Amino acid sequence: MNRQIPSLLSAFQGLRASTSTLTQSLGATKAACPAKHARTFTSTIPRLGSWLEPFIDRTKKKQKGRPRVATGGSVKGTTIMNGDYGLRMIDHHRRISAAQLKLAEATIKQRLRGQRYRLYTRVNCDIGVYVSGNEMRMGKGKGSFDHWAARVAVNRVIFEIRGALHEQVARDAFRLAGNKLPGQYEFIKKGEPPVVGITKLKGVTIEDLKRPRKQLSTEEVPTMSPVIATTPSTVSPPA
Repeated sequence: MNRQIPSLLSAFQGLRASTSTLTQSLGATKAACPAKHARTFTSTIPRLGSWLEPFIDRTKKKQKGRPRVATGGSVKGTTIMNGDYGLRMIDHHRRISAAQLKLAEATIKQRLRGQRYRLYTRVNCDIGVYVSGNEMRMGKGKGSFDHWAARVAVNRVIFEIRGALHEQVARDAFRLAGNKLPGQYEFIKKGEPPVVGITKLKGVTIEDLKRPRKQLSTEEVPTMSPVIATTPSTVSPPA
């Protein structure tokens, strides 16, 4: 028994950890561990959406509303930003459903199959349409959800395209897409003037539109000859 005591003491001394070794091991552990408030996993469902079906609560019903038509000088959304050619609505503001926009997009892709291009969408469906059904009595709520739609103002660019395309090919693709959408549309190119309300800024400035009445120059003012009123010399007596 006495012979085993020194051997046990030497074994315990060999297991003793030095201060430098302990510090190095703690530093390596801190470097390997993530931050204090970082989470290596998540239990939250990813909230994804698209331009045709956003991630919005359908139970929060919205009013029908009307598209905002900028008449105070704003030209936002009336010109091409990313592409070379575009499709712009010209007749009247309206609400376009997601099914109609999806059909127009599929029509463009079918026409340009095999071409090298990139399609940009300038509108997104974020308005819920609620329908109560046919032959229903008045009242008892707004109705149930039917489909998503987008409010599109007049002279708003809906699609843009960029790529190695001929102008006639892009024009034909947008013509087919415009036939699938409600309303009238026009084909525009990059660099065309913007639109304020329903007026194109081609030779007209915003300052001219803000004036109550456009002043005519002296050369454009027509000259009116004076009219001389003549009275007869003899007046017949009243009957």
